[in-house]
Amino acid sequence: MKINAGIFYNNNGLTNSIRAMHLQSELLGIRNENVGGFDKVGYQRKEPVVSSFTEFMGVNALSTTLDDKVGRISVSDNPLDIAIANKGYFQVDTGNGIKLTRDGRFKIGSDGSLLSLEDAHVLSDAGIPIKLPFIPQNLRHVKVDINGKISVFNEETHEFKKVGKLGVVDANGLVVMEPNIKQGYNEYSNVSLQEEFIKMMPIMKNFDANRQMYMLQNSVLGKAISQLGSAS
Repeated sequence: MKINAGIFYNNNGLTNSIRAMHLQSELLGIRNENVGGFDKVGYQRKEPVVSSFTEFMGVNALSTTLDDKVGRISVSDNPLDIAIANKGYFQVDTGNGIKLTRDGRFKIGSDGSLLSLEDAHVLSDAGIPIKLPFIPQNLRHVKVDINGKISVFNEETHEFKKVGKLGVVDANGLVVMEPNIKQGYNEYSNVSLQEEFIKMMPIMKNFDANRQMYMLQNSVLGKAISQLGSAS
């Protein structure tokens, strides 16, 4: 007994061209999103992943992965701007769940809670919201060391009081032992504009080639339909 098996694919040229143009549009959209995120704090570029069956499945076989390389770190005048110089993420409680972010632009709430710009509570390494015992008049009295330990200077006792430690984890939620925290810095995106524009070129050329093929096939099909109508 002999068993034959395989994948049989049969589709017309117009459908193939449309599917290819749709795919190239999605790829171009990913590149454009990276370009748009160039100046965003904490943005990580997306890299498209194209499977082996994309020519059959179109955009359904397209996915993305995050590039977790450290971005451009620059000095900030705000002591509550904190950057991670190694791979890892801050944990913030949004109310709808815990979110991982590399955007370390924080602020102090009216009750002393350490918050993100979106008012999400910044979590400690123990998984609880970080809260200062009092609100310092000078934000420079808040100190964050290289390991993420937070302390605040008490003007009455002239001593630093430990507040907690920033919870820095990797993409899988595991604690990063050496996050290399930098206080007074912002980390901008890890996007290279030159690289993104270079990778856009073949996408645009492929889209144009499929568009020309679509127009040619559509023209031939129109002529065939016209001739069939005349013959009848």
